Amino acid sequence: MNRAGILLCLFSFVLVDVAALSQEAPETAAPDVRALIAEADAAFDRWAGPFEFAAYRERLETAVALWERALPLIPEDDPASRAQVLDRLAEAYFELGEAYLVEPAAREEAYGKGKDYALASLRLDPLFGETEESRGFRAALRSASDVAAIFWYGNTLGVWLNYHQITAIFGGVLDVLASYERSIELDETYFGGAPHRSMAALIAQAYFVIGKSRHDSVLHYERAMEIDPAYLESYVNYAEHYAGPVGEDALYDELLATAMTLAEDPQVMAAWPLYNELAIRRARTMLPQEAPSP
Repeated sequence: MNRAGILLCLFSFVLVDVAALSQEAPETAAPDVRALIAEADAAFDRWAGPFEFAAYRERLETAVALWERALPLIPEDDPASRAQVLDRLAEAYFELGEAYLVEPAAREEAYGKGKDYALASLRLDPLFGETEESRGFRAALRSASDVAAIFWYGNTLGVWLNYHQITAIFGGVLDVLASYERSIELDETYFGGAPHRSMAALIAQAYFVIGKSRHDSVLHYERAMEIDPAYLESYVNYAEHYAGPVGEDALYDELLATAMTLAEDPQVMAAWPLYNELAIRRARTMLPQEAPSP
């Protein structure tokens, strides 16, 4: 065979090898980022079918893994998709910490990750970055416009600060306050009145740090319940963090009784499946325990 024939033969082998490689198992190919995000969103959807508290943990962890896999694959010129995934991760890590994690170190890590993801989402906005650099972080929070990123940053930071008291005292709590104030300005109805509910809990528990009266929390609790009466955490938080500590026993009993009565309605429980389940579990521990029969 002449040199030209040999080269042609070798070239044909190369073509065959490339074609074979291109037909390898799908896992060797780059995944479709939109498919990953859609799969994560479906796992995260606690409204799709009956909700089972224990089983939902696996779905929540699956969603987190898929979003984290998708995140580095999102093109830099698609900040909207990147923000959406970062916001979801912040929310999901908060929920893992609140609902399923038990060990303090694991919970601290989850809240820290949620905080960092929300902050990364906020910093996608050029205005946020410019304001943070020129006028400071709190001013940047007050200029931000992504209510999900702002709110979940405040929520995850607020719980993370329980493990970092020095940071809390030296400005961390005020960052949480700024997050909730801006969330209320942008959309007080977000997540069933969550900005008011979280603001109320902050004031009720840290009023001496942020320079407010504990009684200032009442307005926010009442507004949260007005926005979404089916969000049972509002009643339970109101009882635990305000009515109980100030000695308003009748209000305390009324709030817990209202929450327990509302929980008897399947439609109410289905409105916020995870959070209503958590609220009722907590309410049961707060109710007076019947004395054992002799």
